Amino acid sequence: MHTLLLSIAATVQEEGGADLLSPNGGLMFWTIVIFALLLVILSRFAFKPMLAAVEARERQLQKDIDDAKRDLAEAQRVLAEHRAQLEKGRGEAQKLIADGRATAEKLRNDLLEQTKAQQQEMLDRARREIETEKVNAIAALRREAVDLAIAGAGKVIERNLDNEANRRLVENFLGSVTIGGKA
Repeated sequence: MHTLLLSIAATVQEEGGADLLSPNGGLMFWTIVIFALLLVILSRFAFKPMLAAVEARERQLQKDIDDAKRDLAEAQRVLAEHRAQLEKGRGEAQKLIADGRATAEKLRNDLLEQTKAQQQEMLDRARREIETEKVNAIAALRREAVDLAIAGAGKVIERNLDNEANRRLVENFLGSVTIGGKA
């Protein structure tokens, strides 16, 4: 093929530099034949593989685009799920905080009530103990007063009376006497 083109070019030069703008039948015929032959050869050996490569590349690009769209949709779905889980987690955290505060407040109130109850119990117990000690002290004072009265009466009268009978007599007397407005 290459040699054919060289021979045509040599022929044109031998003819004496033909005018390129004037139509030459022989030249046009060989140009069309060479063009057709080159077109057939290129379509079989060059255009088909190139076209197949371009089509394969187009298919691959389309597949990549479809994969990218599918991956984008999946990523958006996963992002939406993560956002929903995040919001759910925030809600649960706020609920836990509110529950913790409520529990702490309830515990605080319970402890306050328990402390007040213990305080009241201690006051009541102290009052009872004071009352018991007061009664014991009054009884002890009465016994002491009886002993002193008997001793004093024995000295004044100077006679020996029956101690037991005198004790009963004085205890009855002191029992009828009011001390501090109480009988």
